[in-house]
Amino acid sequence: MSEENVYNIKEENSLGQVQIADDVVAIIAGLAASEVEGVYKLAGNFSNELASKLGKKNPAKGVKVELLPGKVKVDVSIEVLYEYSIPAVSSQVQDKVKQAIETMTGLVVEEVNIRITGVRVADTN
Repeated sequence: MSEENVYNIKEENSLGQVQIADDVVAIIAGLAASEVEGVYKLAGNFSNELASKLGKKNPAKGVKVELLPGKVKVDVSIEVLYEYSIPAVSSQVQDKVKQAIETMTGLVVEEVNIRITGVRVADTN
């Protein structure tokens, strides 16, 4: 794990150091986003799509995290179900991702940017 990919939480009277990897923050963001009603799925790049077709699950797929001292910026790419309001779903994803990261890590979420990569009709099966 390289130093640029972790954030150290420093507390006085602590027994040691706590490090949070950016991958952990991305997983938290991905799981939170996927819980929002109207999100069909998180959309990743080609290598993420290939990995998922090979059976490898990646809850951070479609999530990019930038860790800054005490702060985090998150980009989330999603596909939205057809009959849902894109602005409403995007706002809910932003709120849910921000809340989940801040609650679990103590980091301050500075930005949650949403990229809509597609619209899907719900499966009728």
